[in-house]
Amino acid sequence: MQGLPEPASPEPAPLILTLQMDEAAFATFDGLRRRHFPEALNHIPAHATLFHHLPGEDVAAVTETVAALARTQSAPEVAVTGVRFTGRGVAYVLESEALSAFRGRVAAAFREHLTAQDRQGWRPHVTVQNKVAPETARALHAALTQDFAPSHFHAPGVLLWRYLGGPWERVATIAFGDAA
Repeated sequence: MQGLPEPASPEPAPLILTLQMDEAAFATFDGLRRRHFPEALNHIPAHATLFHHLPGEDVAAVTETVAALARTQSAPEVAVTGVRFTGRGVAYVLESEALSAFRGRVAAAFREHLTAQDRQGWRPHVTVQNKVAPETARALHAALTQDFAPSHFHAPGVLLWRYLGGPWERVATIAFGDAA
């Protein structure tokens, strides 16, 4: 009809930035996720999220900003330091000063665009189980804690994804400076 405003175009789907793990670490975490995450809800591979919602309207600009920062960063070693019970799931706790510093630089570059979730304190982890009954999560937490031994893995870069309402679509793989 004439005179009515055009409907607003939908906001572009946000971008998600995750840590790229070396092959062995990814295989371990993804295998655990496939075994313990509810199959009907498991649309994505094992991951450690750095940012949940970067601006999706200009993928090229976000990719270049992250790549410019990554080029100045050596590929970090990441420590796997524990197993965390999350109430309805289980995650492995990660620590890396170098990775935390890199995340801080990315946060500064996108400070005007960060959501509350991405502005709050960052506790890096890989979720291998979620959205299950608390007793199921407690049982897995106990089993994984009993067998846990601290370890390390190499992180050659970061992965940029577009959120598709459940599944994600990978849009870029960005290497750290010495991993390129």
